[in-house]
Amino acid sequence: MIEIERKFLVKGDFKPEAYDKIRIRQGYLCSTGRTVRVRTWGDTAFLTIKGPSDAAGLSRFEWEKEIPVEDALQLLDIAEPGIIDKTRYLVKNTDGCHIWEVDEFHGENDGLIVAEIELGSEDEKFAKPEWLGEEVTGDRRYYNSHLSKNPFKNW
Repeated sequence: MIEIERKFLVKGDFKPEAYDKIRIRQGYLCSTGRTVRVRTWGDTAFLTIKGPSDAAGLSRFEWEKEIPVEDALQLLDIAEPGIIDKTRYLVKNTDGCHIWEVDEFHGENDGLIVAEIELGSEDEKFAKPEWLGEEVTGDRRYYNSHLSKNPFKNW
């Protein structure tokens, strides 16, 4: 499956619009080139493999499989240093067609808030809420795999 998403910094208060939130912990078993990620998402867990991004940073191959939480916790124990800890808020877009995933980072990445939207095509149009800031699609500093190695607090 090909994942197409755009990523933005958040400059305003989005929380009143959120209809759900969940705490996420994730780590990387491999973060060079292709990434292999393990993630706990509330009381579920996933193993995800992502291919390299295209030149614009918009599209890449993604494969994901739900795994037992116990397995994910064991894999997090052997993950590369730099576990990502964040709260994900889900916000319905004003166009009624998309959901924003807004990640508020904790720990080493405290202070960083990033919003992502998944699209059906690279040129798909979508409404941008007022709280959306600068687009950072393709800026590798904002990839979670990069944040695990070079946290926001070090920038």
